[in-house]
Amino acid sequence: MSPGTEGSALCVFINGEKVTESHADPETMLLSFLREKLRLTGTKYGCGGGGCGACTVMVSRYQPATKTITHYAANACLLPLCQLHGAAVTTVEGIGSTKTRIHPVQERIAKAHGSQCGFCTPGMVMSMYTLLRNKPLPTMEDINQALAGNLCRCTGYRPIVDGCKTFCQHSQTETNCCRANGGGNCCLDGEDDTEEAKDKKPQLFDKKEFLPLDPTQELIFPPELILMAEGKSLQTLTFKGERMTWVSPTTLEELVQLKASNPKAPLVMGNTNIGPDIKFKGVLHPLIISPTRVKELFEITQTPHGVWVGAGCSLSEVQSLLEELVPQSPEEKTELFKALIHQLRNLGSQQIRNVASLGGNIMSAYPNSDLNPVLAAGSCKLSVISNGGRREVPLNQDFFVSFGKTILKPEEIVVSAFIPFSRKGEIVRAFRHASRKQSSFATVTTGMRVFFLEGSKLVQDVSLYYGGMGPTTVSATKTCAALIGRPWDDETLSQAYNVLLDELTLPPSAPGGKVEFRQSLTLSFLFKFYLEVLQKLREMSVGLQNVITDELPEKLRIQPLPTESQPSLQEFQHVSKDQSNQDPVGRPIMHRSAISQATGEAVYCDDMPRTDGELFLALVTSSRAHAKITELDVSEALQIPGVVDVITAKDIPGKKVRTMFGYSEELLADVEVSCIGQMLCAVVADTRAHAKRGVSAVRISYEDLPGAIFTVEEAIEKSSYFEPRRMIERGNVTEALKSVDRVYEGGIRLGGQEHFYMETQSMLVLPVGEEKEFNVYVSTQSPSFVQDAVAETLNVPSNRVTCHVKRIGGAFGGKVTKTAILASITAVAAWKNNCAVRCVLERGDDMLITGGRHPVLGKYKVGFMNDGRIVAADFQYYANAGNTVDESPLVGEKILLHMDNTYNIPNLRGHAAACRTNLPSNTAFRGFGVPQSLMVVENMINDVAMVLGRPADQIREVNMYKGPSVTHYKFEFSPENLLRCWEECKLRSDYSARCKAVNQFNQQNHWKKRGISIIPIKYGIAFAESFLNQAAALVHIYKDGSVLVTHGGAEMGQGIHTKMQQVASRELHIPPSKVYISETSTNTVPNTCPSAASFGTDANGMAVKNACQTLYQRLEPIRQKNPKGSWESWVNAAFFEKISLSATGFYRGPDLYMDWDKMEGQPYAYFTYGACCSEVELDCLTGDYRTLRTDIVVDIGRSVNPSVDIGQIEGAFVQGLGFFTLEELKFSPSGLLYTRGPSQYKVPAVCDVPLQFNVYLLPDTHNPHAIYSSKGIGEPTFFLGSSVFFAIKDAAAAARSDSGLIGPFSLDSPATPERACLACASSFTKKIPASKPGSLKLWALNI
Repeated sequence: MSPGTEGSALCVFINGEKVTESHADPETMLLSFLREKLRLTGTKYGCGGGGCGACTVMVSRYQPATKTITHYAANACLLPLCQLHGAAVTTVEGIGSTKTRIHPVQERIAKAHGSQCGFCTPGMVMSMYTLLRNKPLPTMEDINQALAGNLCRCTGYRPIVDGCKTFCQHSQTETNCCRANGGGNCCLDGEDDTEEAKDKKPQLFDKKEFLPLDPTQELIFPPELILMAEGKSLQTLTFKGERMTWVSPTTLEELVQLKASNPKAPLVMGNTNIGPDIKFKGVLHPLIISPTRVKELFEITQTPHGVWVGAGCSLSEVQSLLEELVPQSPEEKTELFKALIHQLRNLGSQQIRNVASLGGNIMSAYPNSDLNPVLAAGSCKLSVISNGGRREVPLNQDFFVSFGKTILKPEEIVVSAFIPFSRKGEIVRAFRHASRKQSSFATVTTGMRVFFLEGSKLVQDVSLYYGGMGPTTVSATKTCAALIGRPWDDETLSQAYNVLLDELTLPPSAPGGKVEFRQSLTLSFLFKFYLEVLQKLREMSVGLQNVITDELPEKLRIQPLPTESQPSLQEFQHVSKDQSNQDPVGRPIMHRSAISQATGEAVYCDDMPRTDGELFLALVTSSRAHAKITELDVSEALQIPGVVDVITAKDIPGKKVRTMFGYSEELLADVEVSCIGQMLCAVVADTRAHAKRGVSAVRISYEDLPGAIFTVEEAIEKSSYFEPRRMIERGNVTEALKSVDRVYEGGIRLGGQEHFYMETQSMLVLPVGEEKEFNVYVSTQSPSFVQDAVAETLNVPSNRVTCHVKRIGGAFGGKVTKTAILASITAVAAWKNNCAVRCVLERGDDMLITGGRHPVLGKYKVGFMNDGRIVAADFQYYANAGNTVDESPLVGEKILLHMDNTYNIPNLRGHAAACRTNLPSNTAFRGFGVPQSLMVVENMINDVAMVLGRPADQIREVNMYKGPSVTHYKFEFSPENLLRCWEECKLRSDYSARCKAVNQFNQQNHWKKRGISIIPIKYGIAFAESFLNQAAALVHIYKDGSVLVTHGGAEMGQGIHTKMQQVASRELHIPPSKVYISETSTNTVPNTCPSAASFGTDANGMAVKNACQTLYQRLEPIRQKNPKGSWESWVNAAFFEKISLSATGFYRGPDLYMDWDKMEGQPYAYFTYGACCSEVELDCLTGDYRTLRTDIVVDIGRSVNPSVDIGQIEGAFVQGLGFFTLEELKFSPSGLLYTRGPSQYKVPAVCDVPLQFNVYLLPDTHNPHAIYSSKGIGEPTFFLGSSVFFAIKDAAAAARSDSGLIGPFSLDSPATPERACLACASSFTKKIPASKPGSLKLWALNI
């Protein structure tokens, strides 16, 4: 039968309200429907591919068969609206709001300080809310699983988990209690009202204040939907869209007929496979068949030999089913079930598993599929139906034909999969490795099965399947043949490794790269299987003769890495006893918008309502790295329905370039392109979808130019640099190197890093309609910079352009220079079309266009004495700047100014160069070059320690600044607090005892090693460019006594508005609730400096303080007349006495400078100090690691707000951990960025947080150079994430020494599992034939 001509009406309930959509478009996802149609903007767009969790909602459905209601979390960005007929959807707005009542989940995440920029918070809330709907008393494991698919870039996750943990059962019975960990005071001891209680350590939040969870208060499932589901006659649903038709049949017969007449139409269940193809690859399916209502696809049938599972069952349902079956059956029968459960737990995220179907997962036939190797090894089979009837198809090596293709005919439909019981004597295991522990596509996966007769250790049958080793799931048939009939022992296995190596090979250009690593994993997994089978045989042979009696040495056993988190400490100082109760400074005040962020009411740029006639702008970017543009043809794009205009360089009325350091960057290129991702023109249309289609229709012809440069080495060879290059020297390095005991030369390469702010670049430009006036709403750290750029581009004075920033969903340095260019292009479109224009980049475009942290190649030559004293060091830093100058020369300067870190090296020289290449231009990123600079220095210290065979911390201590000190640029400072941080960190982390424990662990374990490292930091605060150290504020007091504060800082999660509220509260002597901060705008505070360099609070705090003091002094005469009066009465009286209740404040910051000719200066106001100790456990066979514990001690003076500051410390640390161990940008040999979204680019997730994460603020310190004696804290602790890198390197060194390898070795950053595994140099990695350098084209460049 053919799909009907009339479209059906879609009925869905959203937050308890019925929504009927008569023209549902199959291309509409729930996310855009919620945000654009229903104006429910709490659900956020983060990536559009189900990879970040920002759009998580709860879907509830009634199951007529069991008469139950199921609730599950899902990604709204992948849920087609058409799929939701008959479902109830709950969004963050539906569970609570400040207008009604907030839900305990919203309250706890907010009050536990788990919301900084707040963009990820609604998704976190909904993941946790859904868990509680299904399980009101969850375990920690449940929470970690529920949050695994939700990314956060600000907090470092610890406070989010702490807030969620308050719902746990363990809140009552804590097994991992502080007492068990040797703590004296227990977290379970109730509050006691004794004297000691007053001296108790202050807490960041008080659990007793939280609302209890009351499941009776939740929204009920709509009875109408129950009646609808129970209704006897289900109708076929047809939804017709602009380009697609969606048909949802109700019977298997109808489904078979539909598929027979439309064999090319895909079957969509969870849309986790077809959805991303449509969205990211532009695939168009005129017809989609959705069999979600065909009940045969969901049936479960148990037989004596196993279980038939409906192909439509979601992966979560399959997992639950298998987990139920395991305890019900004899252990020997459940080997395959357990192996599948093991894979399912780590496949995708909870949100993905809840919607992705078993059949869809099998039929997508991905080369690195998690389930297919296990199903194939376990001899599963599929029941398939078509017009020609039913048949059973075995899942074996013949099933997978080529990439994404199986043996099934196009019209065949998988109805169910048979998962057999295992036989007695059969052992099944599954292994997987992925670049991140959770929610990540696998690198290599495997399913392995072996069968022995009772009482024998001869292999009767064996089956080995691998994923990630070719275009399909592959069977290692030759290896199996080499094992059959042989005894299961070392000798048999060592022969099998050689066969396997020959059998599974990859060319150097294999998609995905990591070729040597993937080959070594095939061997490691077989070895792990060998050990597990030995262990199992020993258990099975108890009481039998001659099977396996010899014990496996303890040293060779492989236990999984630890996963259980321990209670963490966050220690800070009480405010002094005589501080007034209403003075909030120094107290852990919650982020002022945390509650609104948790309820979804907080407004971000793209949450602003559409205005009448508003257009959407999408960018067309270059597909060549170095070429002339020969033609730009937009005629086809203008024919697309909805496309209004295409903006090119010719349309710009004012300046067509932005100039920095004497170099010009074009807003839109029109003659030549210098990187893939350079902006060429912009398509303006009535909707996002139409603009995107318009972009695909723009035709560009190029003529390639010779000599594209991608790597730093190529740039050095061709002398391609941005000037100025800088050099600095103290002492005489060349002479000093002649008189030392030893000289060592080494280096390290650091990759780049993507900002991955949760909110992509967003802006909305509204022409006011008269006198060329424009309002620009933009997500930027520097409103004035954007204002200047837009004014120059439109050729209007700055007083006609007002820039508004309410809040930013994360920035980290990435929302300054490129944001100004994007806003300028958007403004041209708004000016030309005389209407509002919105531009919100998709995640892939954002990652492609905006650049990130500079990759750096660092080289050094170091001279030192045998006692460890470093006498001379010579550093060369080469940063890959990309195609435009941006702020790269400044990054180079900051690199050189920090290359001493905490070490007093008498002869020190450094050169820094920003290399000009044909990659997208890199820009500012938290730390601004310092993390790269210090990494090279610390790697050098490590090498010196390894040459001398001494612990690295001793070398660090010997060379540390002591007493009154002078830096290499002749700046005097006292390192006293640095040394206090170092000693305190060693004490708090129990460093020396744990070093001994690590050594002992390493002697007892061969395949797992632990490493520990302690790293110090000295970080200069403020801008070396003196003019940037200024700030202004405007404070109004209204007649009712309420106060409105505006200042120049932008709120991006760092809590600047919260701190400014605290400052105003203290200075005006009023409670913080009377102070409001609405936004940052250029019409209230002009000529502001960027919120950057960890200087936002220092500068703006002083300006707000200055304004408030002015106002407080003006009220002095009134207060003297009426000393007992209230604040309101004084303000009222002042108004009647004609006293101005508005004041500006200004802060003229320190006059900092750096004279590069004289090589001296005072570029910083002061230093923030810290030290960090981290311990890891490393699996040498796979390179996987777990951070067991991290202790951070930081000197931040007197904290203005400990909860905000500890949040900044933890967030920066985890972001640093990502940079040094996880995050990898991959570019193709032609310069195209491969990693353009969370599925390819892995930022840390909940699973990457140290299992124990302690932060201590150094007590009793002060800082005369900043407000209330505080210190800037946004950037310094980022570098401390490197302690995890050096701990991994320490563990790898232990593994190498087992193989007799000692001394320095190279490990580049990030220390991904691939690099860590290869550095361990195990017997398996040594077997892999090394590819000859330069012999073949690699899949990715080594940037």
